[in-house]
Amino acid sequence: MATATPKAKPAERIKMRVKKGDTVQLISGKDKGKTGEVLRTLPYENRVVVQGINLRTRHVKPTQEGESGRIVTEEASVHASNVMLYSSSKQVASRV
Repeated sequence: MATATPKAKPAERIKMRVKKGDTVQLISGKDKGKTGEVLRTLPYENRVVVQGINLRTRHVKPTQEGESGRIVTEEASVHASNVMLYSSSKQVASRV
């Protein structure tokens, strides 16, 4: 008798309270207190990519003959619960 394998659940999309272009402030983590603009939202993972926050360096191998490798700095995603909407005019973060 074969064992039953569990079926993969379809990924559930989470309602995001921030959208692309919003200004947000980080409320936890190593970049706590920094503000930036949301570049991308990942609703299936409940994460956002914020400009200048959570920077990671990646070593890229050369793709063509004669080209040299390089080090690229790019933003990694942060969990949506770690960001809060930020009002640039009033200089204060607000709960959503």
